[in-house]
Amino acid sequence: MNNEENKNGTAPESEAAEHMLTDEHQPDMGQPEIETPQAVLDPLAQAQHDAADWKDKYLRLYAEFDNFRKRSMKEKSEYLASASGELMKELIPIVDDFDRAVQANAAVDNIDVVREGFVLIHQKLYRKLESKGLKPMDATGKAFDTDFHEAITQIPAPTRDMVGKVIDEVEKGYLLNEKVLRYAKVVIGQ
Repeated sequence: MNNEENKNGTAPESEAAEHMLTDEHQPDMGQPEIETPQAVLDPLAQAQHDAADWKDKYLRLYAEFDNFRKRSMKEKSEYLASASGELMKELIPIVDDFDRAVQANAAVDNIDVVREGFVLIHQKLYRKLESKGLKPMDATGKAFDTDFHEAITQIPAPTRDMVGKVIDEVEKGYLLNEKVLRYAKVVIGQ
């Protein structure tokens, strides 16, 4: 008996029991383990089981992604349709103004009244479009920039300082939320 064990009040285990515990937890280094056919099949079966699990996970993930893609496309098309619908809803009063102007102009002989009516409708339309982020470009007299302008032709510049600059704007360009919606078609001085 060991004196330390007696002091703790525990009964000492026999040396044989201690030897058995240490032998159970330590592999036998002297004898190689012989693989049986069952031991060979277990890793193969495990690998097949793992492959089946991964395939199942892959198929589920692929189906989930495909559903997400379809749902996103549907939401995007619905969003675009509703956005277009909102814009059309706001433009209908302007179309109504044009209809009233056409009816009123049938009986009017004074061209100034007709012109004033169309100017008012034009201004109303521009204000509505500007509220949605549309801004016209002012290209005349500015340096030619391919990020904003599309050159139609070149003509001799009237002055030296107009060389390489926009002399005339054939078709106005527009920005929508600071991005080019339509390039300005311009004539450049050479």
